[in-house]
Amino acid sequence: MQDDTTTSPRPDRPVGLRRDRERGPVLLALMVTTGLIAVEATILATAVPTIVADLGGFASFPWLFSVYLLTTAVTVPIYSKVADTVGRKPVILVGIALFLLGSLLAGFATSMAALIAFRAVQGLGAGAVQPMAITIAGDIYSVAERSKVQGYIAAVWASASVIGPTLGGLFAEYLDWSWIFWVNLPIGLAAAWLLVTRFHERVERREHRIDWVGGLLLTSGSAALLLALIEGGNAWAWDSAASIGAFVAAALLLGTFVAVETRAPEPVLPLWVLSRRLLGTTALIAVGVGVLLMGVTTYVPTFLEAELGVSPLASGLALAALTLGWPISASQAGRVYLRIGFRRTTLIGAAVAVVGAASLAATSTTPSLALVAVSCFVIGLGLGFVAAPSLIAAQASVGWGDRGVVTGANMFARSMGSAVGVAALGALVNAIMRGADPFGAPARFNDAATAVFVAAGVVALLTAVAAAAMPRDHVARPEPIPADDVEAPATAEAARAS
Repeated sequence: MQDDTTTSPRPDRPVGLRRDRERGPVLLALMVTTGLIAVEATILATAVPTIVADLGGFASFPWLFSVYLLTTAVTVPIYSKVADTVGRKPVILVGIALFLLGSLLAGFATSMAALIAFRAVQGLGAGAVQPMAITIAGDIYSVAERSKVQGYIAAVWASASVIGPTLGGLFAEYLDWSWIFWVNLPIGLAAAWLLVTRFHERVERREHRIDWVGGLLLTSGSAALLLALIEGGNAWAWDSAASIGAFVAAALLLGTFVAVETRAPEPVLPLWVLSRRLLGTTALIAVGVGVLLMGVTTYVPTFLEAELGVSPLASGLALAALTLGWPISASQAGRVYLRIGFRRTTLIGAAVAVVGAASLAATSTTPSLALVAVSCFVIGLGLGFVAAPSLIAAQASVGWGDRGVVTGANMFARSMGSAVGVAALGALVNAIMRGADPFGAPARFNDAATAVFVAAGVVALLTAVAAAAMPRDHVARPEPIPADDVEAPATAEAARAS
Protein backbone atom coordinates (compact mmCIF):
# COMPACT_ATOMS: atom_id res chain seq x y z
CA MET A 1 0.00 0.00 0.00
CA GLN A 2 1.14 3.51 -0.74
CA ASP A 3 1.76 5.58 2.38
CA ASP A 4 -0.21 8.79 2.45
CA THR A 5 -1.27 11.52 4.82
CA THR A 6 -4.43 13.52 5.29
CA THR A 7 -3.36 16.20 2.82
CA SER A 8 -4.95 16.19 -0.64
CA PRO A 9 -2.50 14.67 -3.14
CA ARG A 10 -3.47 16.99 -5.97
CA PRO A 11 -5.68 20.01 -6.67
CA ASP A 12 -9.00 19.32 -8.32
CA ARG A 13 -11.97 21.02 -9.91
CA PRO A 14 -13.77 23.83 -8.08
CA VAL A 15 -15.56 22.70 -4.97
CA GLY A 16 -19.26 23.17 -4.37
CA LEU A 17 -19.86 26.77 -3.38
CA ARG A 18 -20.78 27.64 0.18
CA ARG A 19 -22.70 30.51 1.73
CA ASP A 20 -22.47 30.37 5.47
CA ARG A 21 -26.04 31.57 5.93
CA GLU A 22 -27.34 28.77 3.69
CA ARG A 23 -25.52 25.89 5.33
CA GLY A 24 -28.19 25.52 8.02
CA PRO A 25 -31.08 24.87 5.61
CA VAL A 26 -28.90 22.54 3.53
CA LEU A 27 -27.90 20.56 6.63
CA LEU A 28 -31.57 20.38 7.63
CA ALA A 29 -32.42 18.95 4.20
CA LEU A 30 -29.58 16.42 4.48
CA MET A 31 -30.77 15.33 7.93
CA VAL A 32 -34.38 15.02 6.75
CA THR A 33 -33.47 12.89 3.73
CA THR A 34 -31.12 10.78 5.84
CA GLY A 35 -33.94 10.37 8.35
CA LEU A 36 -36.27 9.10 5.63
CA ILE A 37 -33.72 6.50 4.57
CA ALA A 38 -32.98 5.49 8.15
CA VAL A 39 -36.64 5.19 9.18
CA GLU A 40 -37.45 3.16 6.07
CA ALA A 41 -34.85 0.59 7.11
CA THR A 42 -36.76 -0.15 10.36
CA ILE A 43 -40.36 0.99 9.92
CA LEU A 44 -41.51 -2.23 8.22
CA ALA A 45 -40.48 -4.54 11.06
CA THR A 46 -43.57 -4.03 13.26
CA ALA A 47 -45.99 -3.92 10.32
CA VAL A 48 -44.96 -7.17 8.64
CA PRO A 49 -47.81 -9.25 10.18
CA THR A 50 -50.41 -6.76 8.93
CA ILE A 51 -48.87 -6.58 5.46
CA VAL A 52 -48.68 -10.36 5.17
CA ALA A 53 -52.30 -10.70 6.32
CA ASP A 54 -53.34 -8.28 3.57
CA LEU A 55 -51.08 -9.33 0.68
CA GLY A 56 -50.09 -12.88 1.56
CA GLY A 57 -46.65 -14.18 0.55
CA PHE A 58 -45.31 -14.91 4.01
CA ALA A 59 -42.41 -16.97 2.61
CA SER A 60 -41.24 -13.99 0.56
CA PHE A 61 -41.50 -11.19 3.13
CA PRO A 62 -37.78 -11.31 4.14
CA TRP A 63 -37.05 -9.99 0.67
CA LEU A 64 -38.72 -6.73 1.66
CA PHE A 65 -35.58 -6.12 3.70
CA SER A 66 -32.99 -7.96 1.59
CA VAL A 67 -33.87 -6.27 -1.71
CA TYR A 68 -33.70 -2.83 -0.09
CA LEU A 69 -30.24 -3.61 1.35
CA LEU A 70 -29.04 -5.04 -1.96
CA THR A 71 -30.12 -2.20 -4.22
CA THR A 72 -28.89 0.41 -1.76
CA ALA A 73 -25.47 -1.12 -1.24
CA VAL A 74 -24.54 -2.01 -4.81
CA THR A 75 -25.44 1.40 -6.26
CA VAL A 76 -23.52 3.52 -3.75
CA PRO A 77 -20.17 3.41 -5.65
CA ILE A 78 -21.90 4.23 -8.95
CA TYR A 79 -23.72 7.29 -7.61
CA SER A 80 -20.58 8.44 -5.81
CA LYS A 81 -18.52 8.41 -9.00
CA VAL A 82 -21.25 10.21 -10.95
CA ALA A 83 -21.36 12.88 -8.23
CA ASP A 84 -17.65 13.56 -8.71
CA THR A 85 -18.38 14.09 -12.40
CA VAL A 86 -21.61 16.09 -12.59
CA GLY A 87 -21.94 17.36 -9.03
CA ARG A 88 -23.71 16.27 -5.85
CA LYS A 89 -26.96 18.19 -6.31
CA PRO A 90 -28.36 16.36 -9.36
CA VAL A 91 -27.41 12.97 -7.89
CA ILE A 92 -29.12 13.49 -4.53
CA LEU A 93 -32.21 14.96 -6.23
CA VAL A 94 -32.45 11.92 -8.51
CA GLY A 95 -32.06 9.72 -5.43
CA ILE A 96 -34.86 11.53 -3.61
CA ALA A 97 -37.10 11.27 -6.70
CA LEU A 98 -36.51 7.51 -7.01
CA PHE A 99 -37.06 6.98 -3.30
CA LEU A 100 -40.34 8.91 -3.37
CA LEU A 101 -41.48 7.11 -6.53
CA GLY A 102 -40.83 3.77 -4.86
CA SER A 103 -42.68 4.96 -1.75
CA LEU A 104 -45.70 6.08 -3.78
CA LEU A 105 -45.91 2.80 -5.69
CA ALA A 106 -45.31 0.68 -2.58
CA GLY A 107 -48.37 2.16 -0.94
CA PHE A 108 -50.50 0.96 -3.86
CA ALA A 109 -48.96 -2.54 -4.02
CA THR A 110 -51.52 -5.33 -4.32
CA SER A 111 -49.16 -8.30 -3.99
CA MET A 112 -46.00 -9.21 -2.10
CA ALA A 113 -44.06 -9.47 -5.39
CA ALA A 114 -45.07 -5.92 -6.35
CA LEU A 115 -44.18 -4.58 -2.92
CA ILE A 116 -40.76 -6.21 -3.14
CA ALA A 117 -40.19 -4.63 -6.56
CA PHE A 118 -41.17 -1.19 -5.29
CA ARG A 119 -38.89 -1.63 -2.28
CA ALA A 120 -36.10 -2.19 -4.79
CA VAL A 121 -36.93 1.19 -6.36
CA GLN A 122 -36.73 2.76 -2.90
CA GLY A 123 -33.31 1.15 -2.44
CA LEU A 124 -32.11 2.59 -5.75
CA GLY A 125 -32.95 6.04 -4.40
CA ALA A 126 -31.43 5.37 -0.99
CA GLY A 127 -28.18 4.35 -2.67
CA ALA A 128 -27.83 7.94 -3.91
CA VAL A 129 -29.10 9.77 -0.83
CA GLN A 130 -26.90 8.06 1.78
CA PRO A 131 -23.45 8.85 0.33
CA MET A 132 -24.47 12.25 -1.04
CA ALA A 133 -25.63 13.51 2.36
CA ILE A 134 -22.24 12.72 3.88
CA THR A 135 -20.32 13.97 0.83
CA ILE A 136 -22.17 17.30 0.72
CA ALA A 137 -21.50 17.73 4.44
CA GLY A 138 -17.83 17.22 3.63
CA ASP A 139 -18.05 19.89 0.93
CA ILE A 140 -19.71 22.63 2.95
CA TYR A 141 -18.18 22.10 6.40
CA SER A 142 -14.57 22.36 7.47
CA VAL A 143 -12.55 19.48 8.85
CA ALA A 144 -12.98 20.92 12.33
CA GLU A 145 -16.77 21.11 11.97
CA ARG A 146 -17.46 17.80 10.28
CA SER A 147 -17.43 15.64 13.40
CA LYS A 148 -20.28 17.69 14.89
CA VAL A 149 -22.23 17.32 11.64
CA GLN A 150 -21.50 13.59 11.67
CA GLY A 151 -22.89 13.57 15.19
CA TYR A 152 -26.11 15.18 13.96
CA ILE A 153 -26.42 12.57 11.20
CA ALA A 154 -25.68 9.76 13.66
CA ALA A 155 -28.38 11.18 15.93
CA VAL A 156 -30.82 10.93 13.03
CA TRP A 157 -30.02 7.23 12.67
CA ALA A 158 -30.35 6.79 16.44
CA SER A 159 -33.76 8.43 16.45
CA ALA A 160 -34.86 6.35 13.47
CA SER A 161 -34.11 3.11 15.32
CA VAL A 162 -36.84 4.09 17.81
CA ILE A 163 -39.18 6.14 15.61
CA GLY A 164 -39.28 3.64 12.73
CA PRO A 165 -40.75 0.61 14.51
CA THR A 166 -43.08 2.85 16.54
CA LEU A 167 -44.49 4.56 13.45
CA GLY A 168 -44.81 1.23 11.66
CA GLY A 169 -46.89 -0.19 14.49
CA LEU A 170 -49.07 2.92 14.76
CA PHE A 171 -49.79 3.11 11.02
CA ALA A 172 -50.50 -0.61 10.77
CA GLU A 173 -52.84 -0.60 13.77
CA TYR A 174 -54.69 2.70 13.48
CA LEU A 175 -54.47 3.79 9.82
CA ASP A 176 -53.29 1.57 6.99
CA TRP A 177 -49.90 0.02 6.29
CA SER A 178 -49.71 2.03 3.05
CA TRP A 179 -49.02 5.14 5.14
CA ILE A 180 -45.67 3.59 6.10
CA PHE A 181 -44.62 4.57 2.58
CA TRP A 182 -46.85 7.55 1.81
CA VAL A 183 -45.64 9.50 4.84
CA ASN A 184 -42.32 9.89 2.99
CA LEU A 185 -43.85 11.98 0.20
CA PRO A 186 -44.46 15.40 1.83
CA ILE A 187 -41.30 15.16 3.92
CA GLY A 188 -39.13 14.17 0.96
CA LEU A 189 -40.58 16.89 -1.25
CA ALA A 190 -39.83 19.51 1.43
CA ALA A 191 -36.22 18.33 1.68
CA ALA A 192 -35.85 18.38 -2.11
CA TRP A 193 -37.23 21.94 -2.23
CA LEU A 194 -34.65 23.07 0.34
CA LEU A 195 -31.83 21.53 -1.71
CA VAL A 196 -33.10 23.05 -4.95
CA THR A 197 -33.40 26.54 -3.50
CA ARG A 198 -30.56 26.67 -0.97
CA PHE A 199 -27.79 24.36 -2.15
CA HIS A 200 -25.67 25.91 -4.92
CA GLU A 201 -22.58 24.38 -6.46
CA ARG A 202 -20.50 25.26 -9.48
CA VAL A 203 -18.96 22.32 -11.26
CA GLU A 204 -16.45 22.50 -14.09
CA ARG A 205 -18.14 21.02 -17.13
CA ARG A 206 -16.01 18.89 -19.43
CA GLU A 207 -16.41 15.81 -21.57
CA HIS A 208 -16.30 12.52 -19.68
CA ARG A 209 -15.97 8.91 -20.72
CA ILE A 210 -18.42 7.13 -18.47
CA ASP A 211 -17.26 3.71 -17.34
CA TRP A 212 -20.51 1.87 -18.09
CA VAL A 213 -18.87 -1.55 -18.30
CA GLY A 214 -17.12 -1.14 -14.96
CA GLY A 215 -20.31 0.08 -13.34
CA LEU A 216 -22.30 -2.89 -14.64
CA LEU A 217 -19.64 -5.38 -13.51
CA LEU A 218 -19.33 -3.82 -10.06
CA THR A 219 -23.08 -3.67 -9.52
CA SER A 220 -23.79 -7.22 -10.69
CA GLY A 221 -20.74 -8.71 -8.94
CA SER A 222 -21.51 -6.95 -5.66
CA ALA A 223 -25.17 -8.00 -5.91
CA ALA A 224 -24.16 -11.64 -6.42
CA LEU A 225 -21.79 -11.50 -3.44
CA LEU A 226 -24.29 -9.80 -1.15
CA LEU A 227 -27.01 -12.21 -2.25
CA ALA A 228 -24.76 -15.17 -1.43
CA LEU A 229 -23.86 -13.74 1.98
CA ILE A 230 -27.37 -12.68 2.98
CA GLU A 231 -29.23 -15.77 1.81
CA GLY A 232 -26.56 -18.37 2.54
CA GLY A 233 -27.70 -20.58 5.40
CA ASN A 234 -31.18 -19.03 5.20
CA ALA A 235 -32.86 -19.40 1.80
CA TRP A 236 -30.38 -22.12 0.83
CA ALA A 237 -27.60 -24.18 2.37
CA TRP A 238 -24.01 -22.96 2.16
CA ASP A 239 -22.99 -26.00 0.10
CA SER A 240 -26.00 -25.84 -2.22
CA ALA A 241 -25.73 -25.21 -5.95
CA ALA A 242 -27.38 -21.79 -5.53
CA SER A 243 -24.86 -20.69 -2.91
CA ILE A 244 -21.81 -21.97 -4.80
CA GLY A 245 -23.13 -20.50 -8.05
CA ALA A 246 -23.62 -17.06 -6.47
CA PHE A 247 -20.10 -17.02 -5.04
CA VAL A 248 -18.57 -18.19 -8.33
CA ALA A 249 -20.52 -15.57 -10.29
CA ALA A 250 -19.42 -12.86 -7.83
CA ALA A 251 -15.76 -13.91 -8.13
CA LEU A 252 -15.86 -13.92 -11.94
CA LEU A 253 -17.70 -10.61 -12.22
CA LEU A 254 -15.57 -8.78 -9.64
CA GLY A 255 -12.36 -10.24 -11.07
CA THR A 256 -13.35 -8.97 -14.52
CA PHE A 257 -14.23 -5.62 -12.93
CA VAL A 258 -10.69 -5.25 -11.54
CA ALA A 259 -9.22 -6.03 -14.96
CA VAL A 260 -11.48 -3.48 -16.65
CA GLU A 261 -10.76 -0.75 -14.09
CA THR A 262 -7.00 -0.94 -14.72
CA ARG A 263 -7.64 0.18 -18.32
CA ALA A 264 -10.63 2.52 -17.92
CA PRO A 265 -9.83 6.23 -18.52
CA GLU A 266 -12.24 7.24 -15.74
CA PRO A 267 -12.87 4.12 -13.61
CA VAL A 268 -16.10 4.03 -11.62
CA LEU A 269 -14.16 2.82 -8.57
CA PRO A 270 -10.47 3.72 -9.00
CA LEU A 271 -8.20 1.03 -7.60
CA TRP A 272 -6.12 3.67 -5.81
CA VAL A 273 -8.99 3.91 -3.34
CA LEU A 274 -7.73 0.65 -1.84
CA SER A 275 -4.03 0.90 -2.70
CA ARG A 276 -3.38 4.02 -0.62
CA ARG A 277 -2.58 3.16 2.95
CA LEU A 278 -4.95 5.65 4.55
CA LEU A 279 -7.91 4.76 2.35
CA GLY A 280 -7.23 1.03 2.61
CA THR A 281 -7.06 1.08 6.41
CA THR A 282 -10.16 3.26 6.76
CA ALA A 283 -12.02 0.84 4.47
CA LEU A 284 -10.99 -2.04 6.74
CA ILE A 285 -12.20 -0.02 9.72
CA ALA A 286 -15.55 0.51 7.98
CA VAL A 287 -15.84 -3.26 7.43
CA GLY A 288 -15.17 -3.80 11.14
CA VAL A 289 -17.83 -1.26 12.10
CA GLY A 290 -20.34 -3.04 9.87
CA VAL A 291 -19.60 -6.47 11.34
CA LEU A 292 -19.65 -5.19 14.93
CA LEU A 293 -22.95 -3.37 14.47
CA MET A 294 -24.57 -6.41 12.90
CA GLY A 295 -23.42 -8.72 15.69
CA VAL A 296 -24.72 -6.47 18.45
CA THR A 297 -28.00 -5.32 16.91
CA THR A 298 -29.00 -8.78 15.68
CA TYR A 299 -28.41 -10.84 18.79
CA VAL A 300 -28.71 -8.55 21.83
CA PRO A 301 -32.55 -8.35 21.78
CA THR A 302 -33.00 -12.13 21.39
CA PHE A 303 -30.39 -12.74 24.10
CA LEU A 304 -32.26 -10.55 26.56
CA GLU A 305 -35.67 -11.97 25.71
CA ALA A 306 -34.50 -15.60 25.85
CA GLU A 307 -32.26 -15.30 28.93
CA LEU A 308 -34.14 -12.77 31.06
CA GLY A 309 -37.65 -13.01 29.64
CA VAL A 310 -37.84 -9.24 29.13
CA SER A 311 -40.30 -7.70 26.69
CA PRO A 312 -39.31 -6.73 23.13
CA LEU A 313 -39.71 -3.08 24.16
CA ALA A 314 -37.22 -3.46 27.03
CA SER A 315 -34.70 -5.29 24.86
CA GLY A 316 -35.07 -2.62 22.17
CA LEU A 317 -34.43 0.15 24.68
CA ALA A 318 -31.29 -1.64 25.90
CA LEU A 319 -30.04 -1.81 22.33
CA ALA A 320 -30.97 1.86 21.79
CA ALA A 321 -28.23 2.71 24.29
CA LEU A 322 -25.75 1.96 21.48
CA THR A 323 -27.40 4.47 19.17
CA LEU A 324 -27.38 6.98 22.01
CA GLY A 325 -23.66 6.67 22.69
CA TRP A 326 -22.67 6.93 19.02
CA PRO A 327 -23.86 10.51 18.28
CA ILE A 328 -22.56 11.75 21.62
CA SER A 329 -19.00 10.69 20.87
CA ALA A 330 -19.20 11.47 17.13
CA SER A 331 -20.20 15.05 17.83
CA GLN A 332 -17.24 15.50 20.19
CA ALA A 333 -14.67 13.68 18.05
CA GLY A 334 -13.59 16.89 16.33
CA ARG A 335 -12.21 18.32 19.56
CA VAL A 336 -10.14 15.19 19.96
CA TYR A 337 -8.74 14.73 16.45
CA LEU A 338 -7.87 18.42 16.18
CA ARG A 339 -5.59 17.89 19.19
CA ILE A 340 -4.14 14.42 18.65
CA GLY A 341 -4.92 13.52 15.03
CA PHE A 342 -7.23 11.11 13.25
CA ARG A 343 -5.26 7.94 13.85
CA ARG A 344 -5.01 8.27 17.62
CA THR A 345 -8.65 9.29 17.92
CA THR A 346 -9.77 6.26 15.89
CA LEU A 347 -7.50 4.00 17.93
CA ILE A 348 -8.98 5.30 21.19
CA GLY A 349 -12.48 4.68 19.87
CA ALA A 350 -11.61 1.13 18.84
CA ALA A 351 -10.15 0.46 22.30
CA VAL A 352 -13.36 1.71 23.93
CA ALA A 353 -15.39 -0.57 21.63
CA VAL A 354 -13.21 -3.52 22.67
CA VAL A 355 -14.00 -2.78 26.33
CA GLY A 356 -17.72 -2.58 25.55
CA ALA A 357 -17.69 -5.85 23.61
CA ALA A 358 -15.75 -7.59 26.38
CA SER A 359 -18.26 -6.34 28.93
CA LEU A 360 -21.10 -7.59 26.73
CA ALA A 361 -19.50 -11.04 26.49
CA ALA A 362 -19.16 -11.12 30.27
CA THR A 363 -22.93 -10.67 30.67
CA SER A 364 -23.52 -14.25 29.51
CA THR A 365 -22.45 -15.59 32.90
CA THR A 366 -24.59 -13.12 34.87
CA PRO A 367 -27.26 -11.75 32.49
CA SER A 368 -28.41 -8.27 33.45
CA LEU A 369 -30.54 -5.83 31.49
CA ALA A 370 -28.69 -2.85 32.98
CA LEU A 371 -25.25 -4.32 32.25
CA VAL A 372 -26.20 -5.11 28.65
CA ALA A 373 -27.50 -1.55 28.19
CA VAL A 374 -24.31 -0.06 29.66
CA SER A 375 -22.17 -2.34 27.45
CA CYS A 376 -24.09 -1.27 24.36
CA PHE A 377 -23.68 2.37 25.35
CA VAL A 378 -19.91 1.92 25.68
CA ILE A 379 -19.73 0.20 22.28
CA GLY A 380 -21.67 3.12 20.81
CA LEU A 381 -19.26 5.61 22.37
CA GLY A 382 -16.36 3.73 20.86
CA LEU A 383 -17.88 3.49 17.40
CA GLY A 384 -18.61 7.22 17.38
CA PHE A 385 -14.88 7.85 17.84
CA VAL A 386 -14.09 5.26 15.16
CA ALA A 387 -16.55 5.85 12.33
CA ALA A 388 -16.59 9.65 12.15
CA PRO A 389 -12.82 10.41 12.40
CA SER A 390 -11.82 7.60 10.02
CA LEU A 391 -14.35 8.73 7.40
CA ILE A 392 -13.36 12.38 7.78
CA ALA A 393 -9.68 11.42 7.46
CA ALA A 394 -10.46 9.64 4.19
CA GLN A 395 -12.46 12.61 2.89
CA ALA A 396 -9.78 15.09 3.90
CA SER A 397 -7.07 13.18 2.01
CA VAL A 398 -8.54 14.01 -1.41
CA GLY A 399 -9.92 16.98 -3.32
CA TRP A 400 -13.50 17.75 -4.33
CA GLY A 401 -13.29 15.66 -7.48
CA ASP A 402 -12.55 12.45 -5.56
CA ARG A 403 -14.44 13.03 -2.32
CA GLY A 404 -17.62 11.40 -3.58
CA VAL A 405 -15.96 8.18 -4.67
CA VAL A 406 -13.92 7.98 -1.44
CA THR A 407 -17.03 8.51 0.69
CA GLY A 408 -18.98 5.97 -1.36
CA ALA A 409 -16.19 3.39 -1.11
CA ASN A 410 -16.12 3.78 2.68
CA MET A 411 -19.90 3.33 2.97
CA PHE A 412 -19.80 0.39 0.56
CA ALA A 413 -17.15 -1.24 2.77
CA ARG A 414 -19.42 -0.87 5.81
CA SER A 415 -22.32 -2.42 3.88
CA MET A 416 -20.14 -5.36 2.91
CA GLY A 417 -19.07 -5.67 6.54
CA SER A 418 -22.70 -5.88 7.58
CA ALA A 419 -23.34 -8.61 5.01
CA VAL A 420 -20.27 -10.53 6.11
CA GLY A 421 -21.44 -10.12 9.71
CA VAL A 422 -24.86 -11.58 8.86
CA ALA A 423 -23.26 -14.58 7.18
CA ALA A 424 -20.40 -15.32 9.57
CA LEU A 425 -22.21 -14.73 12.84
CA GLY A 426 -25.32 -16.49 11.59
CA ALA A 427 -23.23 -19.53 10.67
CA LEU A 428 -21.61 -19.46 14.11
CA VAL A 429 -24.99 -19.38 15.87
CA ASN A 430 -26.42 -22.11 13.66
CA ALA A 431 -23.45 -24.36 14.33
CA ILE A 432 -23.99 -24.06 18.09
CA MET A 433 -27.79 -24.17 18.10
CA ARG A 434 -28.03 -27.09 15.60
CA GLY A 435 -31.58 -26.15 14.69
CA ALA A 436 -32.82 -25.58 18.26
CA ASP A 437 -35.11 -22.66 19.10
CA PRO A 438 -33.53 -19.97 21.33
CA PHE A 439 -36.52 -19.96 23.68
CA GLY A 440 -36.71 -23.74 23.78
CA ALA A 441 -33.00 -24.22 24.49
CA PRO A 442 -31.90 -21.12 26.46
CA ALA A 443 -28.68 -22.71 27.74
CA ARG A 444 -27.53 -23.51 24.22
CA PHE A 445 -28.49 -20.05 23.01
CA ASN A 446 -26.53 -18.59 25.90
CA ASP A 447 -23.46 -20.34 24.49
CA ALA A 448 -24.26 -19.08 21.01
CA ALA A 449 -24.76 -15.49 22.18
CA THR A 450 -21.53 -15.65 24.16
CA ALA A 451 -19.70 -16.81 21.03
CA VAL A 452 -21.21 -13.93 19.04
CA PHE A 453 -20.23 -11.35 21.65
CA VAL A 454 -16.70 -12.75 21.91
CA ALA A 455 -16.47 -12.61 18.11
CA ALA A 456 -17.62 -8.98 18.28
CA GLY A 457 -14.79 -8.29 20.71
CA VAL A 458 -12.30 -9.89 18.32
CA VAL A 459 -13.64 -7.77 15.45
CA ALA A 460 -13.31 -4.65 17.62
CA LEU A 461 -9.72 -5.65 18.39
CA LEU A 462 -8.95 -6.16 14.68
CA THR A 463 -10.50 -2.74 14.02
CA ALA A 464 -8.06 -1.31 16.55
CA VAL A 465 -5.21 -3.00 14.65
CA ALA A 466 -6.43 -1.40 11.42
CA ALA A 467 -6.59 1.98 13.19
CA ALA A 468 -3.03 1.54 14.40
CA ALA A 469 -1.98 0.82 10.80
CA MET A 470 -3.31 4.18 9.59
CA PRO A 471 -0.46 6.45 8.45
CA ARG A 472 0.80 9.02 10.90
CA ASP A 473 -1.42 12.01 10.24
CA HIS A 474 -0.97 15.67 10.88
CA VAL A 475 -3.37 17.40 13.21
CA ALA A 476 -6.13 19.01 11.19
CA ARG A 477 -6.66 22.75 11.56
CA PRO A 478 -9.99 24.40 10.76
CA GLU A 479 -9.89 26.12 7.38
CA PRO A 480 -11.87 29.35 6.89
CA ILE A 481 -15.36 29.09 5.45
CA PRO A 482 -15.88 31.38 2.43
CA ALA A 483 -18.33 34.13 3.34
CA ASP A 484 -19.84 34.31 -0.13
CA ASP A 485 -19.61 32.67 -3.54
CA VAL A 486 -15.89 32.07 -3.85
CA GLU A 487 -14.10 28.94 -4.89
CA ALA A 488 -12.58 26.95 -2.08
CA PRO A 489 -9.39 25.18 -3.16
CA ALA A 490 -9.45 21.41 -2.88
CA THR A 491 -6.16 21.45 -1.03
CA ALA A 492 -7.59 23.45 1.88
CA GLU A 493 -9.00 20.38 3.55
CA ALA A 494 -6.31 19.92 6.17
CA ALA A 495 -3.32 22.04 7.08
CA ARG A 496 -0.06 20.20 7.47
CA ALA A 497 0.76 21.10 11.05
CA SER A 498 1.81 18.48 13.54
